[in-house]
Amino acid sequence: MSTAESDVLSASRRRLVLVVCASSLFLVGLDTTIVNVALPSIGDGLAIGARGLEWVVDAYTIVFASLLITSGAIADRFGRRRVFLIGLIGFGVTSLLCALAPNAGVLIAARALQGLSASMLSPVALAIVVAATPDPRERARAIGVWASVFGLSMAAGPVLGGVLLHNFEWRSVFWINVPLVLVALVTVLTVVPESHGVRTRRLDPAGQLLLIALLALGVGALIEGPHVGWTAPPMLAIYAGLVVGAGVFIGVETRRSAPLIDLSAFGQPEFTAAVLGALAVFVSISMTLLFTTFYFQVGRGWAPMATGLAVLPIAAGATVCAPLSGRMVASRGPRRPLFIAGGFMAAGGLLAWMATGSLFGDGDVSVLLLLVAYALFGVGIGFANAPITNTAVSSLPAERAGVAGGITSTARQVGAAVGIAVAGGLLGSALTPASDVRSAELSGVLAPGWLIVAACGVGLILLATAATTSAGKRTGRPQS
Repeated sequence: MSTAESDVLSASRRRLVLVVCASSLFLVGLDTTIVNVALPSIGDGLAIGARGLEWVVDAYTIVFASLLITSGAIADRFGRRRVFLIGLIGFGVTSLLCALAPNAGVLIAARALQGLSASMLSPVALAIVVAATPDPRERARAIGVWASVFGLSMAAGPVLGGVLLHNFEWRSVFWINVPLVLVALVTVLTVVPESHGVRTRRLDPAGQLLLIALLALGVGALIEGPHVGWTAPPMLAIYAGLVVGAGVFIGVETRRSAPLIDLSAFGQPEFTAAVLGALAVFVSISMTLLFTTFYFQVGRGWAPMATGLAVLPIAAGATVCAPLSGRMVASRGPRRPLFIAGGFMAAGGLLAWMATGSLFGDGDVSVLLLLVAYALFGVGIGFANAPITNTAVSSLPAERAGVAGGITSTARQVGAAVGIAVAGGLLGSALTPASDVRSAELSGVLAPGWLIVAACGVGLILLATAATTSAGKRTGRPQS
């Protein structure tokens, strides 16, 4: 479906395509949040310690992040709906493998395969939505709705995970994907037309392998460093590998006519700011969700269901504010929602830091403060995604929209992987299945992490300022 072909779709058909394609983002987001809530139970069930639990999350995220662009290129060439359906089937099968995993090694391997399947879902579906909505204002609103689905998954994942873990063992959080995949398969076959990219990109196997290696080394360093020592010989070898690998990757990508990562795109300040903003937002999201899980379940002894309910302020803020942000981007541009996003994220992180640093105890007041902090953070997340996505797509020519979307989606997942690794390093012994950590001890460990979350919000404000100022100078008019 080229842009011209998408014009023949009626408004109701375009809305149906948006709803069906957004369901893939819901499925991916649900899996991420539901697994986070289940981590303590997984650790107990399979006797997995700190590093193992981090790899359960990041094995999925590293593969997902690495293959997003290649999956998009394959979809453009061979058909987006076809690749989307393959991804759905693969996601269902690998969810079964996760549910049946007898030990940590099998679970981590199955999670990596699940990440491969997930790379064929949300980015491919977003390409279908963008192609179906050629009008920029309608596209901005559609992206706002798309972003709100992530907020819905944040709400549904922890609560559904809590219900499942209350009644069943941890394997149920993977079993639940199977009926959801079946429903998605039926709706995609019914509603979504086949489509192809106007210009198909050549595959870049060398760049792809190098990107996987770089992400695995980088995230692996963050996970393993706190345990083996930052100056231990294995870590020095990882650092050397990162330096050499980065140099080779840049050399390979700058010489290719169709690189995996088009480094020239970073010559646009707005695009670079959008990518860094996506990275910051997802570092803060992943850290917040992991902190919440282990503070309430390990530190306070709450049940998974109660922990899932504690995340609702984040989800509510993100769900309500995402479509508002989309409409604001459509009418006023990205500057204002980016400032709002950064301000609320920073405020939420700072309030959580204040609570963990001085006011946390066993009373209800500390929980109330943390829930208020979550609500502020959720509003920030809700306002962040639409302007980031719109800025990335709009800062490059229309024919490079796929490049912009692919790199930004990769940055989001890299941010999620980095956030999990950093948060896991801070939690340390609290991730051990047999650990006996008191609330006050754990809150003290988390306090520096909340400062990182606040810093991500401040960074988003600075990036918004730099990007919109640059855009104003280039166009000769101020950016609203």
